[in-house]
Amino acid sequence: MRVKSIFMFLSMLLLNGCSVKVPKDISPVEKFDLSRYLGEWHEVARIDNRFEKGLSKVSANYSLRDDGGVKVVNRGWNSESKKWKESIGKAYFVESSDTGALKVSFFRPFYGGYNIIKLDDNYQYSLVVGPNKDYLWVLSRTPTMPPELLNEYLSFASNHGFDRQRILIFQ
Repeated sequence: MRVKSIFMFLSMLLLNGCSVKVPKDISPVEKFDLSRYLGEWHEVARIDNRFEKGLSKVSANYSLRDDGGVKVVNRGWNSESKKWKESIGKAYFVESSDTGALKVSFFRPFYGGYNIIKLDDNYQYSLVVGPNKDYLWVLSRTPTMPPELLNEYLSFASNHGFDRQRILIFQ
């Protein structure tokens, strides 16, 4: 029974969690500048997912790796266990380094899509999606963002086929 469960989990991961593509009808941002994107980001909203279930105060810190990739440190507070949960991964550009489409891995050798589809000119707010419309994050350099701006990002997501009812807001 345990072997069957592990096999099913790995099969689901391979079929669903390892795509690095952008969801259909969505394009990642162009003229992307990684050096401006590095640093700390706070999760203001997300579509809940199995690896962040029950977490709040989630942040991500991006820094350069020696091999040219990006070190990713995700951190969130689990109020049930009263502990911080941290995951360290790595990311690489899928194609061009001036396009906001990366592949990220927290569980080698599996990669998932990290696609930046909306980003303000000052690199303060970002809308990131995974390989399909089950993964979405609104990120900010601060733990909150102006409500009208958050609504703009959520409307953008809705206009691109994301279910606004599924989006959790953390401010």
